Amino acid sequence: MSNAWSWYVIAIVVLNVAGCVWLLWWTGKRRPGDPAPTDTSHVWDGDITEYNKPMPRWWIILFYLTIVFAIGYLYWYPGFGNYEGSSGWTSVKELKAAQAEADARLAKTFARFDGMSIDQIARDPDALRIGRSVFGNYCSTCHGSDARGAKGFPNLTDDIWHWGGSPQQIEQTVLHGRTAAMPPLAAAVGGDAGVTEVAVYVQSLSGQKVDPALAAAGKTRFAGICAACHGPDAKGNQALGAPDLTDDYWLYGSDFDTIREGIVNGHNGNMPAHGPILGETRARMAAAYVYSLSHGKKDATREDR
Repeated sequence: MSNAWSWYVIAIVVLNVAGCVWLLWWTGKRRPGDPAPTDTSHVWDGDITEYNKPMPRWWIILFYLTIVFAIGYLYWYPGFGNYEGSSGWTSVKELKAAQAEADARLAKTFARFDGMSIDQIARDPDALRIGRSVFGNYCSTCHGSDARGAKGFPNLTDDIWHWGGSPQQIEQTVLHGRTAAMPPLAAAVGGDAGVTEVAVYVQSLSGQKVDPALAAAGKTRFAGICAACHGPDAKGNQALGAPDLTDDYWLYGSDFDTIREGIVNGHNGNMPAHGPILGETRARMAAAYVYSLSHGKKDATREDR
């Protein structure tokens, strides 16, 4: 804080402590002419009398000791303006010490998983419990507590992977993040008419009933622009995160208006890198849990055989 605020805090502290001392001294002493403790003239029902006895001496001493404790506290810990305290304690140091202790415990827990591939980790029940907890804390905000996603956030429990579902690809996604950018393409595909034709063609790819003439016109425009990312067969490109447009899975929706809006405005999907957030081992535990959601049954079947 600035020096002005520091002196303001110091003044407030000094005034409060001095005020408490003065208040105890002033109210605890008896003065010449004060009425006797029993002389209050406050009587009810003929036999209930209010007295004015001073506080017990031990009680007053206890208050003074509290003030002494407060002064010692301000000497030992920061709280007196910019004075840092003789102990050197700060909340930041305490936080870092607690984090270091927690990290040491976690490192001990995670040590046996270091260097293991995520498909190996996914076969360990203890690792999956940890991975599920990490996922719930850091990933469920976007993908949901059941990992089934939402509009714009992929379902992680199926076998459709925009960036690939191999152990290495999932690990890469979780550790380093992904950015899937589809630019606005209205002008490139020929304005409003071209957008309509391409949108209708994209609908036809997944078996929806559409106008054949519009779909045929859209196919030509798609081949000239959209195939660069989605491929000439529209089955996508995992290297770019371009989705397969021929299946029945739609990240943003399969209705005409939604597809048209995507072509006009584009999409900008971004998953942040979780390696720097969680550390490599914890991020890989979360990746192993994600891997198990869609591969677990397959791996179990393979092991049974």
